[in-house]
Amino acid sequence: MAYEKERRIGITAVRLASSLCQKVQKRLVSDATLTKGDRSPVTVADFGAQAIISHLLEQRFADDPLVGEEDAQALREDNNAGLKEKVTTAVQELLPDLDEAAILASIDRGVYPGGATGRHWVLDPIDGTKGFLRIEQYAIALGLIQDGEVVLGVLGCPNLPHPNGTKGCLFVAVKGEGAYMQSLSEDSAESRIFVSTTTNSSRARFCESVEKAHSSHSNAAQIALQLGITKPPFRIDSQCKYAAVARGDASIYLRLPTRKDYVEKIWDHAAGWRIIIEAGGQVTDVRGQPLDFSLGRGLSNNSGVIVTNGLIHDQVIKAVKSVLKLN
Repeated sequence: MAYEKERRIGITAVRLASSLCQKVQKRLVSDATLTKGDRSPVTVADFGAQAIISHLLEQRFADDPLVGEEDAQALREDNNAGLKEKVTTAVQELLPDLDEAAILASIDRGVYPGGATGRHWVLDPIDGTKGFLRIEQYAIALGLIQDGEVVLGVLGCPNLPHPNGTKGCLFVAVKGEGAYMQSLSEDSAESRIFVSTTTNSSRARFCESVEKAHSSHSNAAQIALQLGITKPPFRIDSQCKYAAVARGDASIYLRLPTRKDYVEKIWDHAAGWRIIIEAGGQVTDVRGQPLDFSLGRGLSNNSGVIVTNGLIHDQVIKAVKSVLKLN
């Protein structure tokens, strides 16, 4: 099995970070957030999850850099002393040997610029922060990139129901080895997952972002109309949408551009991309071009993201191009 150690450590790290997120969510209070320049909220769980995963990866793979969404600059500001204390407390509940300096240093490891050569990890410590704050769907998303290609993806979805009736799922996929789902509990059994087998786009269910800022809902509605889809969209936050398509809950995920200059971030798609591919699905941008993870921290050669079960991908791309007036 390729990347066996990386797979095992990735699962351990995401599971531990998920535990931190669950603990923080239970005691979430209004002063546990701050606002970044782009106005997206950052929580104790964002910083804490990145600290935990970064630390565990550095312990086992010291030579592997990390592309992470967060850095600790804001936590070092005097007016965020209370937030820094909450982050430190949350991490130390699970990793008591880490002091404040080590926690901040672990968060700051995420500044690697990425690129086309060598290998590096990519992390979104909480994908779907607003979903987290609403006590809805969010994901801890970890990927491993080797020479510009995502070879491993791990998704922790703490609020996503498992088919066995429990709350919380973990998804994992390695290049060429299939996609698997397990519950978030320790030593849970894995089951292989596959995308849906629907070949009729009119019978497909599609999902999209809850936030209008992330994807054009109006364009999605027109695309659904062209495809003959009458079911209402399944709106959930984060890379849980990738998980939903990978296990057949939906057949289409539309992330349509809301402005021409927006560049998707690799941490928003890397883990989910590998899981979809291994489950038998397909992922491209709105023009039908493959996602290029070799260009640093952004998907600068791509616009938007279209995820399907593969069987109806050409139909969906045709409708997307028609609605967006693409050549």
